[in-house]
Amino acid sequence: MSMNRGRTVGSKWVKTKVLLLNKELRKFVPETRIYSQKNLLAMLNKHKMVYVKPINGTSGQGIIRVEKNETYRFQSGKAAKSFRTFLGLFGALNRAKLNRSYLVQQGIHLLTHQKRIFDTRIMVQKSPKKTWEATGYIGRVAHPHKIVTNFHNSGKPLPLELLLAPYLKNQRKDDYIKSLRHLGYQIATHYQKVYPGFKEIGVDIGIDKKLKPWVLEVNTAPDPFIFNQLKDKKMFFKVLRYSRANGRFLPVKRK
Repeated sequence: MSMNRGRTVGSKWVKTKVLLLNKELRKFVPETRIYSQKNLLAMLNKHKMVYVKPINGTSGQGIIRVEKNETYRFQSGKAAKSFRTFLGLFGALNRAKLNRSYLVQQGIHLLTHQKRIFDTRIMVQKSPKKTWEATGYIGRVAHPHKIVTNFHNSGKPLPLELLLAPYLKNQRKDDYIKSLRHLGYQIATHYQKVYPGFKEIGVDIGIDKKLKPWVLEVNTAPDPFIFNQLKDKKMFFKVLRYSRANGRFLPVKRK
């Protein structure tokens, strides 16, 4: 595996393999394979629902959810199509996906808010004292007719406390959020060993019906401005302050 020492890593496949190097983190990683006819069929037979994702892509673009029940079905954006045979599905999927390399990832049945799936973004940054700190966390709710939660894809950022309220109460909820932040911290310190150059990561974590967290993606150039969507700006101001201390999003100086 070639290790880029720069600040950003684009390939989802490389980022997945980095997580799998760590025994502790491995259990939080959904099964992931390179997209091919054989791998897609095997993953559908095993998991019944998978996500087909571009290896290099941002903002949820090009992601397709594929399911196997009595028939085969896939959804891209708001449009869903059904097929009687796997070969019918595979042919249509190849026409629908972007013209680039893809992965097949085990589908996680995420928790929902008002019948819309949600996941969470954990922001982990180097502090001005050069130590890792989980500085931000936010829930991201999918558009009612879409399969991705990204803000750029009509997702809605909301406080994680609000989204977890039906599932966890009081101290248990606080402890659970603390454990998600710690997972983000563990990922940052592990990534640091492989990629010494970067100073921030955004970890996208999906939570299944048994409240097990799954690492859906690690972003090495995370956007701090999603936290500005929260009414309470305290977290946003801290995240932005740390980003600027790390040399990102510096204010433009007027001449």
